[in-house]
Amino acid sequence: MTENEISKIVFESGLKIHRKLGIGLYESVYEECLFYEFKKADVKVERQKPLHIQYEELLLENAFKMDLLIENKVVLEIKSVESLTNFHAAQLKNYLRLGNYKLGMLINFNSQLFKNGVMRIANGLDGFLN
Repeated sequence: MTENEISKIVFESGLKIHRKLGIGLYESVYEECLFYEFKKADVKVERQKPLHIQYEELLLENAFKMDLLIENKVVLEIKSVESLTNFHAAQLKNYLRLGNYKLGMLINFNSQLFKNGVMRIANGLDGFLN
């Protein structure tokens, strides 16, 4: 499965959850529902996947935890905030760079219109891919 195929599944699953549950819930609720949808669709998914950092001789184990890692290819960060910020995008870019992943997605479930709360970020490319 390609990154683009995975991102389509992520979008469709997120849209389904957004339509059924609406906005204003905790991120953990949306994360659990996405995890359930991916498992139901037989998509490999890992929750709260640790990301280690090596700095010279120092290994920082569990320095970060990615919300969801799908098919060991796409990093998914889930938010339930007023709006996505540059900090959220920078966080995801760091996960992509440190884990050597090509594609990441930010989903803000607190957006009235679901598609406006979805951001795709490709590793090594400047700007955002919507």
